[in-house]
Amino acid sequence: MSAGGGPGHRPRRPGSPARAPYNIHPVKVLIVGCGRVGSRLAQDLDGDGHDVTIVDNNPAAFSRSASRGVFGENFRGNFVVGDGTEADLLRRAGIEDADCFIAVTQGDNRNIMAAQIAQNVFRVPRVVCRIYDPIRDEVYRKLGLHVFCPTTEGAATVRRMIEDKS
Repeated sequence: MSAGGGPGHRPRRPGSPARAPYNIHPVKVLIVGCGRVGSRLAQDLDGDGHDVTIVDNNPAAFSRSASRGVFGENFRGNFVVGDGTEADLLRRAGIEDADCFIAVTQGDNRNIMAAQIAQNVFRVPRVVCRIYDPIRDEVYRKLGLHVFCPTTEGAATVRRMIEDKS
């Protein structure tokens, strides 16, 4: 194979691995929320060869992300404008075939609702939800949602940085 790759070769994005690990199979990912985290996830997962669809209720979110350098000419994912908590919209976005659902809007309530719909109505195998409120994080984790809380994770990271003696 030539240095340029060959048919279907896509140049590697800066900061992304040269190829997906050998044991990773492409999955269909549905992301609700096209802010900094959602758009970055979409870009990275698409670059790794996954089938990505990103949903946002504000059409300007997609162009804002593109103006920040996300969604370049190599991005193969899909954009869907609408409410990520509406079942009909989620169906049009492909949730019934999704392997993974990620809720990263700016609102905890919207993320929780979207994640519960994905998990309980559509039975998506892997559902991840961002929750800013540490109290809600704990409650919904106990209810079986895979959640991450930037508030507690950020505080823990800073604490490790200031306690690191090196």
